Formats: sequence, structure tokens, C-alpha cells
Amino acid sequence: MVQFGYVALAPNPFDEPRMMNKPWLQSYPPGVPEHIDLGQYHSLLEILDESCAKYRERIAFTCMGSDLTYFDLDRMSRNFAAVLQDKGLRPGDRVAIMMPNILQYPIAIWGILRAGLTVVNTNPMYTARELRHQLVDAGVRAIVVVENFAHVLEQVRDEVPVEHVFTTGVGDMLAPLKGTLVNFLLRHVRKAIPAWDLPGAERFRAALANGEQLSFTTPIVGPEDIAFLQYTGGTTGVAKGAMLTHRNLVANLLQSRAWLTELESGHELIVTALPLYHIFALTANCLVFMLEGGRNLLITDPRNSRAFVKELSRYPFTGLTGVNTMFNNLLNTEGFAELDFSQLKLTLAGGMALQRAVADQWKAVTGAPIIEAYGLTETSPAACINPMTLKEYNGYIGLPIPSTECAIMDSKGEPLPAGEIGELCIRGPQVMKGYWHRPEDTAEVLEPDGWLHTGDIATMTPDGYFKIVDRKKDMIIVSGFNVFPNEIEDVVVQHPKVLEAAVIGVPDDRSGEAVKLCVVKREESLSEEELRAFCRENLTGYKRPKLIEFFDELPKSNVGKILRKDLRAAHAA
Repeated sequence: MVQFGYVALAPNPFDEPRMMNKPWLQSYPPGVPEHIDLGQYHSLLEILDESCAKYRERIAFTCMGSDLTYFDLDRMSRNFAAVLQDKGLRPGDRVAIMMPNILQYPIAIWGILRAGLTVVNTNPMYTARELRHQLVDAGVRAIVVVENFAHVLEQVRDEVPVEHVFTTGVGDMLAPLKGTLVNFLLRHVRKAIPAWDLPGAERFRAALANGEQLSFTTPIVGPEDIAFLQYTGGTTGVAKGAMLTHRNLVANLLQSRAWLTELESGHELIVTALPLYHIFALTANCLVFMLEGGRNLLITDPRNSRAFVKELSRYPFTGLTGVNTMFNNLLNTEGFAELDFSQLKLTLAGGMALQRAVADQWKAVTGAPIIEAYGLTETSPAACINPMTLKEYNGYIGLPIPSTECAIMDSKGEPLPAGEIGELCIRGPQVMKGYWHRPEDTAEVLEPDGWLHTGDIATMTPDGYFKIVDRKKDMIIVSGFNVFPNEIEDVVVQHPKVLEAAVIGVPDDRSGEAVKLCVVKREESLSEEELRAFCRENLTGYKRPKLIEFFDELPKSNVGKILRKDLRAAHAA
């Protein structure tokens, strides 16, 4: 096994002026180590090679009744990697994936990585404006897109650097008869595939077949090479690509695996309902469970709660990850309470705050607690997780995982004692390399000694449990997705009839929070429906305002800054 050649570069906490006490170690469950062995794997590719050899005949992914074994994944990802090399893509080039949870997704991920390239996960629900920004910013040379959203790519094709397009249908990797039926229903019955025209596009399945005839050269992939450009809004609302290296992801997989002491090698079935383009599902499901030969049950459309529950009834699932709203929706879906939960050993919540009422009801229905965790795109994502031995909801985000330091710091960057409130900062091998081509933004959040400023306000108990008190003051979390007011405001004020706009988050029973748009008209003829239509054209669904209110004027500070806090207070009154 090739060893990491950069371990000595990691900050040594005992050499730092701000040396941290680690009270959380006293609360670690039995068997969880303080540190992980960073030299265990050189890159994600070594994990793939090991798992595909060790678990060759086991099922790696299941979707709509069709299976993909580790042998299939090995063979198909190799073929796709060969195709990408044949197209002239070279190590370090970026390739985007734009599709929901279907079998093509893990094949594309591993094919891109095996070619020494960087994966750019792309939300398939992006509008043309959002897609254009990401493809241009990342300098994407190739993209794999499900045909349901190919028309959006067509709108920006002439404005982005994409040279190679691979298209696929939702049913393309399913059993032949079922796949044909699924594609027919989506195209002709549900009318879910708008017409598109992308000259030169190649069918993904045909590319895999062609790749079998092509030679493949295994590239040299190092720990500091970028595995994923994972886009996040950041504190400014401008979408930025977090550079997650092979080292970052390998570290987070080993950290998570060390924490999940209950997992049995080769015997776990994890329900993957959160989209794989989201860092939570990408790491916690797709990657972590492959480390131990687990099986991912891909849910393509988790919003269809009845179909979701029906799919769960077919499999003895042992794990499930999700966000508070997903758990709440399942609990309120007919048939869920009658499922067999006898094999369920892990329910992991992240992405947004877990509500006590949901946690308590989940425990009552399933017999298993929800384990709350905390992370960021910038931390690959896991940073804190509650112990697997936890029996009841405790309201905390948990303990720092192995090889991770967390600290509550004041405005000067000095650590605060237990019980004090300040900014949560994180340091560890899973912290990103920085933001893609944004050194100033990187410097704002990442210190030279490795500390990442999260912008979240938190506190720590004497025994090392962390609790989020508040978060980035203006950020809105809709069903686990970060929504930043600046981006929405920037779009809305482009409407010729809008004079001013401000966006706030308001409580919502279904999504945790909802977007409220506050507008001052430039022209009196502006209607709510006209404004909603404009937002539909320019914003992904979860970013669109649920509430719109017109104002004569917006509250401002003495320097003219719109006061969102006053708008929030007025809404709550």
C-alpha cells in the first residue's frame, strides 16, 4: 500500500499556540480511536480497487429493482474512464454529472475518478442561469446528463466550455423490458422529457460499450489531487466550488467508518434517498458503505412518498440517512409504520436541524433513534456525530470524530471555554483545500493553520458535546439545502418592475424553513404571479419564494443597508 507522503504537513495541535483541550475524548464510545491512519489509502481509487476485488459478487447498488454488482461497477467505470481518455481529457480536467439517483451515477463518478479527472456534481433541477454559472466557473469539459434535463443544457451549450456530452435515460441501466417501459412512460405518458437538441451528444450506455474496446491507462492520482469540485453557496450566496481532494475524502471515509462501530462488513443495505449530488449522500452513503462492501438502495424520486415506502417494503434495510423533513414525510405516509424495522441499526440525520418531535416519533415507530450529525460541504462533510450508542434525542450535533478538532472561538479567533457561545471552527484532514479560483473567499474562512470558520454559532458542554445555537444569520435551510438571500435578491431585482427586494427565511412545517420575498414595486402593475413566473425561469425549485409580500418601503440602517432582521421580526409578530 502506498503511504501518504504529506502526513507531516498536517498541523500538529501540540505545536499550535491555540492548543485545544479535547474533552470529547472522554465521551467517545468504546472502540472509537482518537486518530485515523491517514496512510491506509493513497486515493479513493485504492478503495474502489479493494472493494471491487473483495466484494466482487456482492450487489453495490440497487435501483428500481435492478442491481449493479461490484464487478459490474469495476468493469463499467473502467470502460467509461477509457472513453474519457479517448476523448482527450487529461488528469485534472473537470467532468459534470447532472442526474438524480440512478445506476448511471456511481458508474459515472468512478469512471471520472479512474481517469484521473475531477467530478463536478450538478443539481439536475438547476435553471439555465445556475447551470451556466457552474459549468463556466468550473471549466467543465464534459458532462453526463439525464435526458429529462437535457433541454436546460441545450439553452447554455454555446456559452459554456463543455466539449463532450453524454446523455442517458432514467431507464437505460435497468432490465431491458423495465427500462424501455420506464423511458416510454416518462417520455410519452408523464411528458417529463422536454424536447432537446444537443448535436454530437453520445448515449452513455453506448459509450460504455465502446469503452470496452478501448485501451485504458491508469493515471497517477495523488492525495492532493482534486476528486470533487463540490459547489456550495458560501456566506455570500455566490456559488463556489469547494476543492475536495482525494486526501479529504479518504480521511472522511475512514473517520466515518471508525465511528460507525456497528457496521458489519459486506452485510449492510443503506437507503440512499438524498441526492448523490449532495455531499451528505455522496460521502455517507455512496462512498462510506462501499468501503465495507455495503449495498446502496437508490431512491430516484423520494418526494413520491408512497412509492418510497413501497420500495422500502421490498428490502431489509439496515441504514437510512436523511434530513428532518424527509423523516417527517415518511412518518406521515401511509404504510410506513407497518414496515419491518427489525434490521434497522442506523438512522443518520444531517443537513438541517433535527426536530425533537420528529426524533421522538421516529423512535416510537421504528424502535431506533435518529443519530444527529453535523458537517459542511467544506468538511467533506462529516465533522461531528453523536455516538451510535445514543438511545434518545439529545439536541446536540455530537462529538468531533477521530482526527478532528472543534473549537468555539470568539471574534478574535481565540478559543472559549465550555459553556460559552461563539463561532464553531473545525480543523482536520477532511477540511477542503479551498475554494476553486477564489483565494480571497478561501482566506475569509480558512486560516493558514488549518482552522475552518463555519459561521455557525455554537457552544460546547464540559464533556465535549457541541450544540448549534444559531447559524449564519441570513442563510435559509429548505429541506436540508442552503439558500442564500443575496442570490435570490440579485435575480429578483433584475425584473424591470422591481425596485427593491429582500429575502428572509420563515418557519415552515414541511421544509423546516421557507423563502419569503419582500418587494418594493417599481411599477404598480407588477403582480405576484408575474414575479413567481420570473422566479420559475431563474431559480431552482427549493430557492423559489413560497411567500411574497409587497412593501411601500423596506427597513434600512442609517447607511442604507436593508435590515433583514427587522423583516424577520415583523413576520414573527
